[in-house]
Amino acid sequence: MRTRSLLSPKVDIPASLYLGLSLASCLMILLVWCVITYGGFTSPDFLAPPGDVIAAGLKRIKDLSLFDNIEASLTVILSGFLLASVFAVPIGILMGSFRVVQALVEPITGFMRYIPVSALIPLLILWIGIGIEQKIMVIFLGTFFQQLLLISDVSARVSKDLIDCAYTLGAKRRQTVISVLLPACLPGVMDTLRVTMGWAWTYLVVAELVAADSGLGYMILNAMRGLFTDVILLGVFTIGMLGLLTDLIFKYLRQRLLPWSADL
Repeated sequence: MRTRSLLSPKVDIPASLYLGLSLASCLMILLVWCVITYGGFTSPDFLAPPGDVIAAGLKRIKDLSLFDNIEASLTVILSGFLLASVFAVPIGILMGSFRVVQALVEPITGFMRYIPVSALIPLLILWIGIGIEQKIMVIFLGTFFQQLLLISDVSARVSKDLIDCAYTLGAKRRQTVISVLLPACLPGVMDTLRVTMGWAWTYLVVAELVAADSGLGYMILNAMRGLFTDVILLGVFTIGMLGLLTDLIFKYLRQRLLPWSADL
């Protein structure tokens, strides 16, 4: 394949080349990390070498503490994200399609999405306490209003010609919403859920900031107090791998559940 073709916009490249470039970029970062740490350019207290991170991971795999922390974080992440999605998807679709709903919901959404979730933690502790419910609510608030706005935009971008065509063919309003509007929105909704799942992972450390005794965020914050950069990096890499796994799951679900999405 010519270099000029590789650098052209919207041109596919062979799968083998794509995989090779992806691996090369990861290996390059690993090489730089090894040079900096094993070359003596930085102190282990500032940046732990790869070997120390692997040793810290093996130790926590052996005593099962890493799996306990993963389970605790997944419980918080999935509960908060699913709760947000259950409400945001239908409200967002209605908000983007019906002006009445938009008028009711958009001012609140526009206000709330600019408020940092961390600023609400004192109120959440006062109202809910310091249990798992407070952590789930942090994830919920961090994703719900963003989902609402993005899903509303997806619904608003559905061509009105599709709706008019359905009415012309004799469809009722209920039939149009269920059989035309909803299928046209679902690919964009799935993409929105995929993106906001990444945001949910970024709120994990914030969610486990107060009175946590387990979880990957707790593990990172606890290691920070002792300057254990190997454990900090272990927690960061674990969150990154779990986030990548959820991203791949959303990609797979989009292809399997929404086969018509390739044409939209």
